[in-house]
Amino acid sequence: MSESVSLLLDLTTETQQNSSTHHSQPDDASLLDAYSSAVTQAVEHVSPSVVKIDVEKPNRRGGGSGSGFVFTPDGLVMTNSHVVHEATNIHLTFADGHRTSALLVGEDPDTDTAVLRADATALVPAILGQSRTLKVGQLAIAVGNPYGFQFTVTAGVVSALGRSMRAASGRMMDEIIQTDAALNPGNSGGPLVNSLGEVIGINTATILPAQGLCFAIGIDTAKFVASQLLQFGRVRRCWIGIAGQNVPVPRRLVYEYKLPVSTGVLVTDIQDASPASRAGLQTGDVIIAFASKNVAGIDELHRLLTADAALLATSLTILRGVQRKELTVTPLAKED
Repeated sequence: MSESVSLLLDLTTETQQNSSTHHSQPDDASLLDAYSSAVTQAVEHVSPSVVKIDVEKPNRRGGGSGSGFVFTPDGLVMTNSHVVHEATNIHLTFADGHRTSALLVGEDPDTDTAVLRADATALVPAILGQSRTLKVGQLAIAVGNPYGFQFTVTAGVVSALGRSMRAASGRMMDEIIQTDAALNPGNSGGPLVNSLGEVIGINTATILPAQGLCFAIGIDTAKFVASQLLQFGRVRRCWIGIAGQNVPVPRRLVYEYKLPVSTGVLVTDIQDASPASRAGLQTGDVIIAFASKNVAGIDELHRLLTADAALLATSLTILRGVQRKELTVTPLAKED
């Protein structure tokens, strides 16, 4: 066999192998089918739990509307505080067209979260996931009632984590999820779910006229707030006067100080004359412990800032640059 023929046979074999390998890889159509399947299955899981909320408010002609979702079989519903704030009458409409009234159990304007009790039982509750395990880029699906168009689905990705934004009460809300799943007025209070149909956030806001800048309250924060509302009718908390976001702690410092956490809370702003300011906290410090308890993120810090901590001189462990420091902060009770 000549050298040229042998070379040609080798090239032909290689081409066939490459062709076989190419055909074994998924094409665009199959990838789209997988994406569509993930979205449709997630929507099928959560849709029975989603409600349209219609409210009547004093001095507001026509009332307003929003979204929410059932999270217990006996009729507890989560939504946004701003959807039901000052409502005189609340009505819920389910995906099957069933309509019922609801009462406000409690609301927390500081996190824009509210809990309702529907006048119904044997409902299908949504499965609550975890927001602390989210990753940027993962699938995010919003279900709600934008502009009154009932049970509309939009899909996108988790665009960013650990955002901060200001609530209607003026307080900074932390641990906010940013998504490009399209949200519009009426989506507020509806669920943001992952590919398994688990609720990872409560849709709360958009930035107009920007496109693709939509925000949701992390479900971990919402679960804590809901438990407080169910126990006390309000969230009992204290404050130290900072805004912050979750950040990773450099591995070198985790190893050097034998830290039990690999993340902390980066202080991005400090309120004047606040407990944090008086304690000597500085912008750029990273909080890793409060009252000798680990603080891996904003959610943990919020849970530790309960009413019981008010007026107590409390240790605050921080990283300032590469130095570990111990400060003493005295939280103040948050007035209602």
